[in-house]
Amino acid sequence: MTISIDFGTSNTVVARWNQALQQPETLKLPGLSTISTQNPPLIPSLLYVEDAAVSRVILGQQVRDKGLDLNADSRFFRNFKRGIGTSVQGFLPEIDGQIVTFERVGEWFLNQVVNSIRELPLPVDSLVFTVPVDSFEAYRNWLGKVSQSLQVEQVRMLDEPTAAALGYGLVDREILLVIDFGGGTLDLSLVRLDAAAGKKPLGFILKWGEKMLAESSGQKAKVARVLAKAGQNLGGSDIDNWLVDYFVKTKGLAKSPITTRLSERLKIQLSLQEKAAEVYFDDANFESYELELERDRFESILAEHQFFDNLDDCMDRVLQQARRQGLEIGDIDAVLLVGGTVQIPAVQRWVQQYFDTAKIRCDRPFEAIAGGALQLSQGIEVKDFLYHSYGIRYWNRRENCHSWHSLIKSGQSYPMSEPVELVLGASVENQPSIELIIGELGAETGGTEIYFDGDRLITRQLAGQTSVQPLNDKDGARSIAQLTPPGYPGSDRVKVLFRVDDRRFLRISVEDLLTNETLLDDRPVVQLS
Repeated sequence: MTISIDFGTSNTVVARWNQALQQPETLKLPGLSTISTQNPPLIPSLLYVEDAAVSRVILGQQVRDKGLDLNADSRFFRNFKRGIGTSVQGFLPEIDGQIVTFERVGEWFLNQVVNSIRELPLPVDSLVFTVPVDSFEAYRNWLGKVSQSLQVEQVRMLDEPTAAALGYGLVDREILLVIDFGGGTLDLSLVRLDAAAGKKPLGFILKWGEKMLAESSGQKAKVARVLAKAGQNLGGSDIDNWLVDYFVKTKGLAKSPITTRLSERLKIQLSLQEKAAEVYFDDANFESYELELERDRFESILAEHQFFDNLDDCMDRVLQQARRQGLEIGDIDAVLLVGGTVQIPAVQRWVQQYFDTAKIRCDRPFEAIAGGALQLSQGIEVKDFLYHSYGIRYWNRRENCHSWHSLIKSGQSYPMSEPVELVLGASVENQPSIELIIGELGAETGGTEIYFDGDRLITRQLAGQTSVQPLNDKDGARSIAQLTPPGYPGSDRVKVLFRVDDRRFLRISVEDLLTNETLLDDRPVVQLS
C-alpha cells in the first residue's frame, strides 16, 4: 500500500489511496491526530523526548493532551522541521547525555508516524514524502537517509505545490497556480497539467536510488509540468512569534511556551471572527494570562513585519518566470490555496488583488498535498526543473574573499542535453590534485538566517545576500581528480564537464589535458533540487 506523508512545520498529514473509493483518504492515527469538526485529522508536529538514550518519545496530539507544550523544557520540540539541514546558530540541548539535533528529532517523529500507521494495522510498502519547493539539498539528503531506516521498499519525493495541484483534482484546468502557505514556508508553484497518451508515467525513487516505472492502465495519463516556482522561509510560526513579541511589548508578558500557544490560538480565532480573546490560568505558579486582539490590529502587526511585501516578492518572481515562457496572469486557469496560513482573511484578500475570486479555491487547505502526492502511484508523470542555481567556489582576489561562480542556472530542465564545460589549471607548484567545492545557490534576491532567540527558532530574511549550501565541503569529497604528474601554474591542466541526469544527479567528467587521460567518466557527485 502507498502512503503519503505531508511533513509540515506545524502539522503533518498522512493519507492512503482507498482502492474501494478510488480516491485519497486522510488517516487518523490514534493518540497522534487531532479531533476536529472543522479540519481533517492533523498530527501536530510536536515532540517530547522521554528518554533520548532509547529513543522513547511522545509526539503529536499526545504532547498537548499531557500539557508538555506549555513548559519551557528542553525536552520539548516544536518547529523542528525548520532546523533540519541548516546550520542553526544557537543552543542544541543535551538530553540524557546526548546532543539532540533537529535531524534526530525529525527522524524520531517520522519513524513513530510510520510505526503508528502499521499499528492501525495497515501495510506500508511505498511512501511518498512531500517537500517544500525552497528546501536545500541538505534537507532532501536527510530525508533520503531517514528513508533507509524506515523498512519500506520504495520511497519517493514530490514538491508540495505540485502535489497540491494534483490533490485538488482539477483535471479540466490546464494552468494552475498553487499557493502553499503553512507553518514554516511559503511556496508558490505554477503547474501545467497536460494529457500524455501512450507514455509510461514514472516517479523518482528516493530509496535505493532507482527509478520505478508505474504501470499504465491504458488510459491517458496526466503530466504535471512545473513552469515556475518561488518560495521562502515564512509561515504561521513566524506570525506566532510576532504576536508574542507584541504582547511582550504591550502587556509586559514574558516569552514562554504558554504565550506562544495562546498567540497561536488568537491567530486561528481571528481567521473566523473580528475579535479574539484567550484566558489561561497556570496552576503551577498561580499566574493568569488574559490576551485580546482585534483583526485590524493583527493585520497591522503583519504589515509592520513586511509580511505583505514578502508575499508580493514571491508572486512577482513566479509571474516573471511565467512571462519568460509567454504566459500572462490571465492565462492562469485556477489558483489553489493550501496550508493553514492561507485561512487568514488578509492573505485571501492579498490573493484577490491578483486574481478573480472565481478562480480561487480554498476548500482543501490541509489534505490537498498529501492526497495529491498519492497520484504518483496512480499514473501521473511529473516533469520538473532545477529550482536552485549551482556553482563552484573560487578565491575573489578583488574582494579578498571566497565567491561563487554559477555553472548551472535555476530553471534548467533535466536531463541536460548539453554539458557545461570548465577548464582549470593548477594554482600552486607541484599540485597533486584538483579540488572543487560545489555549492547550491539560493535566491539572488536574498537569503534566510535561522537562529535561536531563547528557546524559539527564528527565521530572518536577509535582503541583498545570496545564501549558499556547500554540497561537498568535507574531507575526502573536495578532490575530483589526482594529477600524475603533478600540476604547475601557468597552463590549463584539466577539462571538467558538468551535466544533470534524469534523476537530478550532478555528474562530472574530467579529462587531463596534459596526458589526454580520462580521470573521471560521468561520475555522480550529488543529487540536486
